[in-house]
Amino acid sequence: MKLETLQKLYINELRDLYNAENQLIKALPKMAKGASSEELADAFEKHLKQTETHVERLEEIFEELDESPKGKTCHGMKGLVEEGSEILDEEGDPSVIDAGIIVAAQKVEHYEIASYGSVRTFARLLGEKKAEELLQATLDEESEANELLNELAESTVNPEALVEDEAATSGSRP
Repeated sequence: MKLETLQKLYINELRDLYNAENQLIKALPKMAKGASSEELADAFEKHLKQTETHVERLEEIFEELDESPKGKTCHGMKGLVEEGSEILDEEGDPSVIDAGIIVAAQKVEHYEIASYGSVRTFARLLGEKKAEELLQATLDEESEANELLNELAESTVNPEALVEDEAATSGSRP
């Protein structure tokens, strides 16, 4: 596809997001299973349900555009998912692994926030009012998911990892 118009770029980026969200549908259950914090696992399970809704919204937009959502691989998300998988494969203190999982998840959220913000703006410029509203709803949910990860990191996960770090450090001193 030649990107000669904003409309073509818009469709290209929507396909990228569609693939990214479908990659996440596969990755989020693994992240939930790999989390030792029950709150963190619950957050991933909740976001999985939202992600399924994000896919449905994108499908609705593609239907309105009379376009197929398929045909593009989101290499950015593929790399972010691989990074998250590496954290899940690590051995170590569970609270430290949880802190790493949050880092990986927030990278994903920031990627999605940037992507949804851009396509929402394209929709606005192209006069796609319904798509703009759907994309804004998803953007709002991605921002809320990021905020929840911030709260979990600051209130429980990172402090627990720090306690483990201090215990390990004090235990190794003579």
